[in-house]
Amino acid sequence: MTNLSRRAFLGTSGVSLGGIALAQLLGEHAAGATADNPLGDKAPHFPPRAKSVIYLHMIGAPSQLDLFDEKPELVKWHNQPCPPEVTKGRDFAFIGKTSALAGSPWKFARHGESGQVISELLPHLSTVADELAVVRSLHTEEINHAPAQMFLHSGFGRGGRPSFGSWVTYGLGSVNRDLPGYVVLVTGAKGGAGTSLWAPGFLPSIYQGIQFRSEGDPVLFLSSPDGHDREDRRQVLDTLQQLNQQRLEATGDPEIATRIRQYEMAYRMQASVPDLMNIRDESPATLELYGAKPGQASFANNCLLARRLVERGVRLVELYDSSWDHHSGLQTGLPNKCKQTDQGIAALIKDLRQRGMLDETLIIWGSEFGRTPLRQGGASKDGKVPGRDHHKDAFTMWLAGGGVKRGVSFGRSDDFGMDVAENPVHVHDMNATILHLLGMDHERLTYKYQGREFRLTDVHGRVLTELLA
Repeated sequence: MTNLSRRAFLGTSGVSLGGIALAQLLGEHAAGATADNPLGDKAPHFPPRAKSVIYLHMIGAPSQLDLFDEKPELVKWHNQPCPPEVTKGRDFAFIGKTSALAGSPWKFARHGESGQVISELLPHLSTVADELAVVRSLHTEEINHAPAQMFLHSGFGRGGRPSFGSWVTYGLGSVNRDLPGYVVLVTGAKGGAGTSLWAPGFLPSIYQGIQFRSEGDPVLFLSSPDGHDREDRRQVLDTLQQLNQQRLEATGDPEIATRIRQYEMAYRMQASVPDLMNIRDESPATLELYGAKPGQASFANNCLLARRLVERGVRLVELYDSSWDHHSGLQTGLPNKCKQTDQGIAALIKDLRQRGMLDETLIIWGSEFGRTPLRQGGASKDGKVPGRDHHKDAFTMWLAGGGVKRGVSFGRSDDFGMDVAENPVHVHDMNATILHLLGMDHERLTYKYQGREFRLTDVHGRVLTELLA
């Protein structure tokens, strides 16, 4: 009788560790999924309010004090020294311990029947004010961009944990076999934490986000090489699948199963993606609504693509837009960024509403943190606000559609916008609420890794029932 080492036995037996993991991935956890389609539609924990998510992340952190959180008292104190007790025991990322206060130079007004307070910098969003649930009392743990972005998207301030989108895809799967369940669209530079924001961490790599591009190949290497057609690609994939299947049977490695499925997905995407990305077939009225221009890379185009993606059953679409980090040039940079994004966001809400999709599509707008009520940079002769530093202790996000109350305002910061004064909302609370709207209990959506059950909200988080319709 031949002696087998422990490693050889586990690697070749039908109960290998990889085989056990694969069986769990394709079976028990994935209710409704099959071995042929591990990303198939999976049963939620309870009936969901939303079936898909469009997450709008503004990379760099917009100033909530100039967009959503009006502070008349701060305007009165503009360019005056900040009272020491306001900043006592607190440090900021770049301005040290304190600076002069900086009121917003822009006007605010109430909009819609709800009287939602929105800055003049967002005239288009103001027209859908009654659809928004604005949360003005967010706070987080991290004060620098990359850690704060990772904390918001993974519940942890360093890399290696699954992203928000990966958790959602792991929990719910996809309803369209010809497109990924989790798609990412980026305008400008990735910045900050970059691609780690849609990485699967320790989850199987099949749950990572797939970045689409609005110029050139929508997905890198999706097109067949010159001189080769789809029949050639099919022959190559069939051969690769045979080799990968042999290796999978020998090792039971779930990553090989992922490779097989992704090759097949890529083949199907060669037909589905070009049609999806071609916004020229949209009506002139729709293109005008968004301010979208076919063939160009823009945030407006990405908003329209987001609607087309969820319309085709993509569960989660994340739009990242860069260059919101206004340490200087606030009074020119912030208006420019608002002009680039405001129309597309409002159009997305209106378009989903008129198509009867808004009630089942959750839209989230936000960033990793906010900006200080303190001025960054020296006082200018004309009284302008040079810039604002990072601020993690009080900032704003808003939600719309997907089971959220319409036209509500939740939480409040103090008179200077320095700290939360009413109904504090931690980032973990926001993530717990989003998962709840998708029909998932954030305490039950777990994955065992290195002997511990992990979840998006770590060991924290409460569902904000005040925001639920």
